Amino acid sequence: MRENKNNDYEKNSVFGIRAIIEAIEAGKTIDKLFIQKGLHNDLFAELWKLVRLRRINYKHVPIEKINRLTRKNHQGVFAFISPIDIHNIEDIIPQIYEQGKTPLILVLDGITDVRNFGAIARTAECAGVDTILIPEQSAAAINADAVKTSAGALHKIPICRTWNLKMSLQFLKDSGLQLVSCTEKTTKSLYDPDFTHPTAIIMGSEDDGVSPEYLKMSDCKAKIPMSGKISSLNVSVASAIIVYEAIRQRG
Repeated sequence: MRENKNNDYEKNSVFGIRAIIEAIEAGKTIDKLFIQKGLHNDLFAELWKLVRLRRINYKHVPIEKINRLTRKNHQGVFAFISPIDIHNIEDIIPQIYEQGKTPLILVLDGITDVRNFGAIARTAECAGVDTILIPEQSAAAINADAVKTSAGALHKIPICRTWNLKMSLQFLKDSGLQLVSCTEKTTKSLYDPDFTHPTAIIMGSEDDGVSPEYLKMSDCKAKIPMSGKISSLNVSVASAIIVYEAIRQRG
């Protein structure tokens, strides 16, 4: 088991400045790039230009962090390669309309747990959700664990990432989708919105919920009725409940 896990780790990671440059130029999708704080040299300048041009998700970290990821000659950089293709929401939405479909998408705001993300993707694929939109920052890593938890669904449902979730939500509204936020901060239940319209369902983290600025942008807010003593659900379970209400209405 440990050997298989190590093989997955090595297969989905790359380190060294030239190696990462070659991975980017070969079309590999970089899920996360760690850069040593204060790193400056001519070769890194070449990598940095690509990072900015391709808008790659990066984080400046102490060298100790990278040393924990690998003991080999990393030259101050380490990257995880996404095991799936990443799409742009601006490309996906027109394709959905061109197929004659009424878009139903999931937007995940601040959901960082890999297993929750994988479980949500599994439900979404089973239910026929068209795509999942996530932010570049404050999002779960797209790694082998996520793919495994999704039962392979992450290879089947398009995953879109955005540097500016607010702008992407506005794009969805401008494209004719209603934004429905799943939140406890409303008197409306999940049975009130009309999900037969083009819809983007926004799910927030279990700790903070949907961000206030996205709640303000929402056309509808909906909460899941609760009768027990525990006042909240796991986010993957909550996502399944509201998605299948949308499917029921469209049935």
